[in-house]
Amino acid sequence: MKNTMRVLLTAVLSLAAGPLFAATYEIDAVHSEVGFKVRHLMAGKTSGRFTKFSGTIEYDAKEPAKWATKAVIDANSIDTSNEKRDGHLKSPDFFDTAKFPTLEFVSTGVKDWKAGKGKLLGKLTMHGVTKDVAMDLETESDAAGDHVGFTARTKIDRREFGVVWNKVLDKGGVAVGNDVEVTLEIEAGIKKK
Repeated sequence: MKNTMRVLLTAVLSLAAGPLFAATYEIDAVHSEVGFKVRHLMAGKTSGRFTKFSGTIEYDAKEPAKWATKAVIDANSIDTSNEKRDGHLKSPDFFDTAKFPTLEFVSTGVKDWKAGKGKLLGKLTMHGVTKDVAMDLETESDAAGDHVGFTARTKIDRREFGVVWNKVLDKGGVAVGNDVEVTLEIEAGIKKK
């Protein structure tokens, strides 16, 4: 009888403990950053960021195969520390924010996960175009598991999303590079019910 009770108690505790290891986390925009860099005038790089975004992450530290994330970025929140440039980036030449007010990312999986690093796969929708992207991903979490942090990096060709505006320079080359380096520094906390 004691053995039966012990087995039943263990089973119940195992079931009860399940949700402690898999949870929905909400992106903390105050402690996160969505940034990018792009070549300017064939010389330096100009950086910028989006200041308004939200999303959730399904996270189980022991099972990366179960991870899932969805994030939405407000395209009008673009900030390159230059109001005139930001206005141009919101125009139909680039993001066309009146027509496409958001960028969205939905994960499709994680692969090659080892020692806190791997690849995050997903679909990025920008300027009305959806493409597969792969990001180099690293993660950290606090000891209690209440918060988790991610760094994700990728490079995209803006032309693949229909963002093709450019200007040929008098001495050759173009005003804006095609490759955009994207870096996400994301902190998320367990979503409150």
